[in-house]
Amino acid sequence: MIPESFRFILALKINTSIIHHMKYNTKLKTLVLPEYGRNIQNMVDYAVGIEDRKERQRCAESIINTMGNLFPYLRDVNDFRHKLWDHLAIMSDFKLDIDYPYEIMKKENLYSRPAKIPYKSGSIMYRHYGRTLEQMIQKLGALGPGQEKDVLTSLLANHMKKSFLTWNKEVVDDPKIFKDLDEMSYGKIRIDRDLLKLRESRDILQRKNKKR
Repeated sequence: MIPESFRFILALKINTSIIHHMKYNTKLKTLVLPEYGRNIQNMVDYAVGIEDRKERQRCAESIINTMGNLFPYLRDVNDFRHKLWDHLAIMSDFKLDIDYPYEIMKKENLYSRPAKIPYKSGSIMYRHYGRTLEQMIQKLGALGPGQEKDVLTSLLANHMKKSFLTWNKEVVDDPKIFKDLDEMSYGKIRIDRDLLKLRESRDILQRKNKKR
């Protein structure tokens, strides 16, 4: 019979030995693509070390199939397959020397920033109309007189009224829209206020409420 005290010491030593050999994720290297998990990363690391090129190629293809099984609804999509091979190259730190079925992204492009979008600066005369509408008004002002300009003016003025009511739910009078249109076109759009009638504010608001 083993005394109870010895059993306790023996169990403590065994547990200490197990704890000593356990590997915690906090002590392992950081995963490049955590969504695939550490087992996939270990497979990739193993494939990099295979000396035979044919065997290394077969191993890489098996890894790709395993990676695809994690996303079964996407694995047969051609663009997704290309992405998987890109990810394989990334996880190997671009050290996996195989015949890739796609052109793989270059390492120097991995952390490159996209070019900045050239946002237009400058103030907007009336924010509730927006920059695009302001540009449309300026282009309309450059048109010569005629039926086309009259029709476009009517459409644009009604759209201005709709945009105005999007920001201000109160009723807006047509003279306010005409005044803004004249100001934004720098007097190049002349309106016959007796002939041009815009949609009623309540009709615009009712239609907007029905769409909700």
